[in-house]
Amino acid sequence: NTDFGVSFQEEVTIARANDIPVVSIAAIIQHNTSAFAALKSSGIQSAADFEGKRYASYGLPIERPILEGLMRCAGADVNKVEFIDVGFDALPALLGGRVDLAWIFLGWEGIQAQLKGVELAVIPLYGSCLPDYYTPLIITSEKTLSKKGDLVRRFLAATARGYEYAIKNPEESAEILLKHSPENDPALVRASQLYLSPRYQDDAPRWGIQKAETWSRFAEWMFAQKLLPKKIDPERAYTNKYLPK
Repeated sequence: NTDFGVSFQEEVTIARANDIPVVSIAAIIQHNTSAFAALKSSGIQSAADFEGKRYASYGLPIERPILEGLMRCAGADVNKVEFIDVGFDALPALLGGRVDLAWIFLGWEGIQAQLKGVELAVIPLYGSCLPDYYTPLIITSEKTLSKKGDLVRRFLAATARGYEYAIKNPEESAEILLKHSPENDPALVRASQLYLSPRYQDDAPRWGIQKAETWSRFAEWMFAQKLLPKKIDPERAYTNKYLPK
């Protein structure tokens, strides 16, 4: 019942493999800003140190293959990690000592920890031995693209203007967000925007652009990990066609 939504590349890939015709129309952040985090005092410095540790699981199918891939590259065994289901309270579980390891977004939970004065050891996914992927992104349906192409273009033109403003004006854009969502922690929003602003577009020629190789490599990886019932056509999973030039 909606024309647009926010999702993640792994969710769009799973949907496409199950014949659900969703399409990604813009990458909100150009590269993956998630990481595995541990308390600095834990002594964890790399994925090789994950063995024997407790991991704060969200209960998502992709978590184990991601951890397994990172650990295999470091010569470690994911079967020696204890998965503890914490729902979406990974950071509180980590800070509270219930777990040793959590998968976080550096631009939000990472900053939350900093603001609490907690030092983290982080192992980012981007730049690791695993393929990069877009998280998050903006989605629509094949039907909306075919029936409401002009609406999609106008929506993305307005959205791109907003992100371009945030890229150039992180402080001002944080204040706009706080004005419209005063329930958020002002210090967190301001610090998060300073972290994210240079990462929205990063090395892309313009905001929102998605690369064919990012889609194809991650889809192949997901299929190899048996996360998909069948292969997908990556070229149909995303489009740059409706972004402003």
